[in-house]
Amino acid sequence: MAPWGAAELWALTPLRALWLTLTAAFLLTLLLQLVPPGLLPACALFQDLIRYGKTKREGPSRPAACRVFDVPKRYFSHFYIISVLWNGFLLWHLTQSLFLRVPFPNWLHGLLRILGAAQFQGSELALSAFLVLVFLWLHSLRRLFECLYVSVFSNAVIHVVQYCFGLVYYVLTGLTVLSQVPMDGRNVYVIGKNLLMQARWFHILGMLMFIWSSAHQYKCHVILGNLRKNKAGVVIHCNHRIPFGDWFEYVSSPNYLAELMIYISMAVTFGFHNLTWWLVVTYVFFSQALCALLSHKFYKSNFVSYPKHRKAFLPFLF
Repeated sequence: MAPWGAAELWALTPLRALWLTLTAAFLLTLLLQLVPPGLLPACALFQDLIRYGKTKREGPSRPAACRVFDVPKRYFSHFYIISVLWNGFLLWHLTQSLFLRVPFPNWLHGLLRILGAAQFQGSELALSAFLVLVFLWLHSLRRLFECLYVSVFSNAVIHVVQYCFGLVYYVLTGLTVLSQVPMDGRNVYVIGKNLLMQARWFHILGMLMFIWSSAHQYKCHVILGNLRKNKAGVVIHCNHRIPFGDWFEYVSSPNYLAELMIYISMAVTFGFHNLTWWLVVTYVFFSQALCALLSHKFYKSNFVSYPKHRKAFLPFLF
């Protein structure tokens, strides 16, 4: 690789700086939650911003002012509606450019350049970014289906800041994937005569990992949903119970673990070497670990018979 290419590979672009900042923020938050209670002063607003759903019950008493900013947790579906529409839109433009040689719109190309996408040829396979964007769209479509037809939401809430972040998150994630596409001006640069000539072993491995992780996440959400239904599939209550089966035998929040594995499968699809996407994976690791830890504490404090061998997030480790 030429010296300028190596420098570009490790450059701190706006996108990388953003994901690095989010990673650092969630790492710090996770570490603060690991500090024994009483060593640090409690901050109701801080706890309100990092907790959602059932875990809000475990935090300090919520002031009335905090409740003004509550949004129903069932609005999670809005995140995936935005993602399906936005990332479907990006996937359409990428497909047009790959197969019909239609250039990206000026505004989209300009936005990608602002975010740090560089003009480069051959250092990244266009097929990798195409597959990852397909995976992201399919993941969002499945999660939307789960929110509408599998999950059973109670009257749990999230903070409006969390809601706004969720709306922006998948827009940013889609742009991150698209910024990894090798470009020649406003057109996608494709090595070889057609896209299939770029197929590599890690594309197959990444696809298998994505399917495997997605199947387990779906199964975990079905298990959680069934805890509130009778055998006929009718919702009978909205209480919390101890889930059993599949990865629940090892960790309290296997759906969060599966989310991490889905993003790792995308890193594999990128060929293991994409620094920008590994920053996304690192952010997902710490954000999901934080959610899993808070959920684990909820289960342990509310169920005396909760299985002692279960970890919060990583089997046998954490």
